[in-house]
Amino acid sequence: MPFVLDENSERSLVRLEGDVNIVEAEELKILLVRVSGTKKELCVSLEGVTDLDITAMQLLVATERDAVKCNVRFTIEGLVPNHICLAMAHAGFRRFPAP
Repeated sequence: MPFVLDENSERSLVRLEGDVNIVEAEELKILLVRVSGTKKELCVSLEGVTDLDITAMQLLVATERDAVKCNVRFTIEGLVPNHICLAMAHAGFRRFPAP
């Protein structure tokens, strides 16, 4: 499984690892919706990602947009690999909240 959830009373951290693609999309969506519903800060780490397909990118962007609407803090934690930043930019996600 290319993601791990670490939670405490104040925030949820979803760590994505390896190749994250359409195969995991439904399970990732379920996880992101569930943790967003807790109203805790939602952090996503992309440090361990080797590939992020367009489906995973869309899920992250939609999650960030929904978090903003629900007044939930959404952040990308840690370093985002350069090739992931470039892939997101090439896919048109220039505004994605990467550090």
